[in-house]
Amino acid sequence: MNTKAFVNIHGPPLRCIRGKTKMKNKSKLLGAAFLMATSAVGPGFLTQTTVFTQQLTTSFGFVILISILIDLCVQYNIWQIIIVSGKRAQDLANELFPGLGYLLAFLIVVGGLAFNIGNVAGAGLGIKAMTGISVEVGATVSAAIAIGIFLFKEAGSVMDTFAKILGFVMIALILYVAFTSNPPISEAAIHTFIPEQFDSISALTLVGGTVGGYISFAGAHRLLDVGLGGEKDLSLVNRSASTGILGTAVIRYLLFLATLGVVLSGASINPDNPSASVFEIAAGSFGRLLFGLMIWCAAITSVVGAAYTSVSFVRSFHPAFEKYHTWLTIIFILISTVIFLLIGRPVKVLIFVGTLNGFVLPVALSILLVASRKVRLVGTYKHSLFLQIAGWLAVIVLLAMGFKLF
Repeated sequence: MNTKAFVNIHGPPLRCIRGKTKMKNKSKLLGAAFLMATSAVGPGFLTQTTVFTQQLTTSFGFVILISILIDLCVQYNIWQIIIVSGKRAQDLANELFPGLGYLLAFLIVVGGLAFNIGNVAGAGLGIKAMTGISVEVGATVSAAIAIGIFLFKEAGSVMDTFAKILGFVMIALILYVAFTSNPPISEAAIHTFIPEQFDSISALTLVGGTVGGYISFAGAHRLLDVGLGGEKDLSLVNRSASTGILGTAVIRYLLFLATLGVVLSGASINPDNPSASVFEIAAGSFGRLLFGLMIWCAAITSVVGAAYTSVSFVRSFHPAFEKYHTWLTIIFILISTVIFLLIGRPVKVLIFVGTLNGFVLPVALSILLVASRKVRLVGTYKHSLFLQIAGWLAVIVLLAMGFKLF
């Protein structure tokens, strides 16, 4: 029998099928990575970086280094445990101890809602910087755009594409501003490893704003939704996690350098909108437009990521939640927007929510680390001893920094 003829009659060659599958998997992995990365680099991070760079100058690089190391410990643990088990975090927690998943879901959803209020605020700030219209109107328009994404039939694919495109836009904008602000790179590099001063509150806030709460689960839950699961997919999961972590690390440090150059120049930064001041001082009147686009990209992707991931924590609790999860996501965005419109004060909100989510992270990570040791939850899978140790160290560090706040 002519195999080649058979292939041509009955379908495309096997290598073509494999090639398409590989490209499809690559797109899914990149989508999950950027969902996590853009969620981590939201308007809160932009504001926090400016505020804390003013306080710590070159030593803030050390805080960023700590956040990246904790990020590595957290993301690899959470992503691997969730994907190997094939279950969302709240279901693992409930199977570990009845009711624990509901507690975890409550913490994540409350933290995600608080975060999303800040995200909506950031989107409003961005549109105001670009157009001059009020923050409240800008926030409302941005919320409508985010809701529009979830009205598409293939909302998941649209969300992935949206996150990827705006993620690359953010990297390009920050790179430009970092170049124009002319920061002392060598001094910053030295103090990144040997700081002159340290502040635990800024560290906890930055970690909470970039990996705390819902953010840690955004990529992992997305990979479950696109069909990945089981020990066989670990290499793919690690690749996606690495891409997301590398992306956030690059954006964090570039933004720090951009802000540092402006701060050390002696320029006066507006406390009501500190990040805008950085962009405007570095690039003139054009810089304010760049800031508006930058913070809007960061905010709108975070609005989408926070809503999607927070709702993913309740979808499995009732069949109706699973069936109508898109409408739950839309309602979540609407509630976030209404609360912001009622309370205002966007900069204070953006700082506060990072600290709040810093307390959620050690609780969530502890639950999954314990779950990873239970055969009834992960089968014969043996979670890396190195990752377990690193994960528990991250928990201890986060709790220690948190207790220092009191």
